[in-house]
Amino acid sequence: MKNLIILLAGLMAPAFSAFAEMRDIHDAHIADVVVTASSIAIEAGRLAQSKSSNEDIKAYAQRMVGEHTEVSQSAIELVTKLKVELQDNPISQSLRADGETDLTRLQALCGREFDKAYIDQKVVLYQHVLDTIDNQLMPNASNEELKVLLYKLFAPFSLHLEDAQQIQESLSKPDRLPDRKSQAPVGSAAVNGA
Repeated sequence: MKNLIILLAGLMAPAFSAFAEMRDIHDAHIADVVVTASSIAIEAGRLAQSKSSNEDIKAYAQRMVGEHTEVSQSAIELVTKLKVELQDNPISQSLRADGETDLTRLQALCGREFDKAYIDQKVVLYQHVLDTIDNQLMPNASNEELKVLLYKLFAPFSLHLEDAQQIQESLSKPDRLPDRKSQAPVGSAAVNGA
């Protein structure tokens, strides 16, 4: 179990603020959020794998698809074992709506614009996810196995945020071709040591 909630959302605050509006958050809600978020992350990752030409983005997206498939399976196995049914809730509903909006927005973009929008969304997402796990999900989970799952996911999410920030930083640098005027032509005295 490597990850839990990787979502594609440009503005995740509305989805995560839904927790503040819910007074009775319980394990069935938390599990539904995990499965919903993983589903959205898988779709976004597949889109990034097919649309991006940036190898770092493609590798990141591939990792997210694989890890979120595993997370979703783990969450479903856990709720099956606990005989708990996933329970739709305002958080999951908001995540689905935001995920669909963001996927539509990303589908309209190409090239560097797509890459930048995708990774910018990941940075915002992980900042919110880490805060939500720490301040909302963990304190409200009552089942010990669900708490353990959430606890195990915190470190990988921190790494996903760091990875996304590194990619974001590399994308913010302008593409530069070597300045040909400052390079000596091949065979010149400067190259041949003369």
